[in-house]
Amino acid sequence: MHPNTGWTLNPGAMTLNDLRAVWSSHSKLTLAAEAYPVIRTSAAAVEKIVAKGDAAYGINTGFGLLAKTRIPDARLEELQRNLILSHSVGTGELLSDAVVRLIVLMKVGSLARGFSGVRPLIIDTLIAIYNAGITPAIPAKGSVGASGDLAPLAHMSLAIMGVGQVRVDGKLVDAADALKAAGIEPVVLAAKEGLALINGTQTSTALALHGLFMAERLLEAGIVTGALSLDAAKGSDSPFDARVHEVRGQPGQIATAGMYRQLVAGSAIRASHLVGDERVQDPYSLRCQPQVMGAVMDLIKNVARTLLIEANAVTDNPLIFPETGEIISGGNFHAEPVAFAADTLALAIAEIGALSERRIALLIDATLSGLPPFLVGDPGVNSGFMIAHVTAAALASENKSLAHPASVDSLPTSANQEDHVSMATFAARRLDDMAHNTSVIVGIELLAAAQGVDFHRPLASSPYLEQVHAQLRRKVPFFDTDRFFAPDIEAAKQMVIKGELSAGCKELFASLYN
Repeated sequence: MHPNTGWTLNPGAMTLNDLRAVWSSHSKLTLAAEAYPVIRTSAAAVEKIVAKGDAAYGINTGFGLLAKTRIPDARLEELQRNLILSHSVGTGELLSDAVVRLIVLMKVGSLARGFSGVRPLIIDTLIAIYNAGITPAIPAKGSVGASGDLAPLAHMSLAIMGVGQVRVDGKLVDAADALKAAGIEPVVLAAKEGLALINGTQTSTALALHGLFMAERLLEAGIVTGALSLDAAKGSDSPFDARVHEVRGQPGQIATAGMYRQLVAGSAIRASHLVGDERVQDPYSLRCQPQVMGAVMDLIKNVARTLLIEANAVTDNPLIFPETGEIISGGNFHAEPVAFAADTLALAIAEIGALSERRIALLIDATLSGLPPFLVGDPGVNSGFMIAHVTAAALASENKSLAHPASVDSLPTSANQEDHVSMATFAARRLDDMAHNTSVIVGIELLAAAQGVDFHRPLASSPYLEQVHAQLRRKVPFFDTDRFFAPDIEAAKQMVIKGELSAGCKELFASLYN
């Protein structure tokens, strides 16, 4: 992908780096030329079915429990338009531009594989609004993650019809006006096209990908802050010895132990207590970091594999197989793989925050850390990090509730035709709240660990960690006396959530993306 010149989408062959790039910024999109013959063949198969006159679900019948209702050919365009209008029932805040970009991209990729029976016009119009920076206004709530993400994808489809509102440059405008200004003609949907647009798992998958990319940043930041806390607490790096982890064999554990060894290598603080330290073992939140964060890393990589498959998948219904002329009703719209992936990711995000909160508690406790109580001089007059830890504890506890699996729930819909659903869309949507909670916790730990390192001056930490410390201190000064603390926490949170914390040691995390 080339952000300045755009990139070419090859249906079914998107990479995680492609998806990360679309999530992080907008660039022009072109569909590979070789996709068009397949798309046209698929659309022609639908036209042939209509001309033949046999009943085919979603082409010339009603939907869901109304599938037995035959629709006259003269009303097929009306059927598809009504489908989009009636299914546009979303509510809540609008999804972010980053998430909507992923939704549109994946819908284009899915339709362009040639199993959905839509004309090139539909795909080209989606690409046109994407390239024009026209973002469909999609409410976040209203999908159960089966029969497709019907409501959110219907709101996406309104945009190419010139109905409802869209965002342009962050402002809500009428879709019809936005299309006109961009020179894009609204589409009139033909047989099957409305159903192809709203069936699919693209919304839940986009939300889960958003959660995945946030989790990757949190994992990196959590490892960096954990290493800084180790030095602040004068912990031992012996538990990171490669031999310990090799005999267990867990790949994430082995990889993260190596990251910790490199992060703390060369620390003068560590060297200062190699001899004469009476402590035999550190608390688990320091000692067991590779075991916990390595397991988190393994979960994140497993989720990435599932979501990459789903991002390239064809998940609408029914599917057209042009080589035989068959139209087959199946259930690829059922988002159970995404729901399981999102629930797993919730566990990972919660545990990054839970471990970080325990290290904050350790650092502020003078009996455990050997540092001044609550990491501030003149304790009593100054409360220091006392209540910052309370904030971290509150958010860690909130994440425990949010981590409850969504995929184990199901409410039947459509008069029991859709009698088991995945709840994948909520499963994925709640990851953003969890990630923001964890980014605050890790941000508070960053502040606390940097404070602890400052109390050890003139001894220096390792080269990597001194770089992280300096990066923070350019934004947040040493906490010498009580002050308005919330801005400091917000600054540290932003460093975590934007991926800035690991920017100076990115090469250490290459194995996360392999």
